[in-house]
Amino acid sequence: MTPEQQTRFKELYEEMYLICGGLDPFSYARAREIYMAAELNHKVADNYSGEDGLDENGKPVEYKSTINKKIQGTYNGISVHNTWEEQMKYLKEYKICKYEKHYFARFESGKIAEMWVLNCDDVLNILLPKIKSQFDQGTSHKKDPRIGATIGRNDIIKYGEKIK
Repeated sequence: MTPEQQTRFKELYEEMYLICGGLDPFSYARAREIYMAAELNHKVADNYSGEDGLDENGKPVEYKSTINKKIQGTYNGISVHNTWEEQMKYLKEYKICKYEKHYFARFESGKIAEMWVLNCDDVLNILLPKIKSQFDQGTSHKKDPRIGATIGRNDIIKYGEKIK
């Protein structure tokens, strides 16, 4: 990067920070979430926790994005509960099915190359065996005891609707 490019980047970064209301546009793939919301005509969420955006009807939605060659979506930081019943309630009410629609985008060269939407029931059914396996194995031995699971390309294509 030339010194001129670095200076221009700094100017644009500061401007984007202001546009984003003081939230860092580059934390937690926030910039890609903002891009997805603009592409979908959604409202961007006002903070980092909870929904990523609000659809045209004001319903909360989840965004997953990747810059990998194949589309995928990773769900990290899933809290672990004491019983499987409590875990299921958490997944259904607070983590997965709180968001009726989950949008998956693959970015290439700074733009969306493809985007799919899945409903929460399909997302939950895809993730459930992976989450259950980790729950049954226990996670207290891990540095980060939370559960994480990924939805791969094949499941996105099988259960999703391509929107771009």
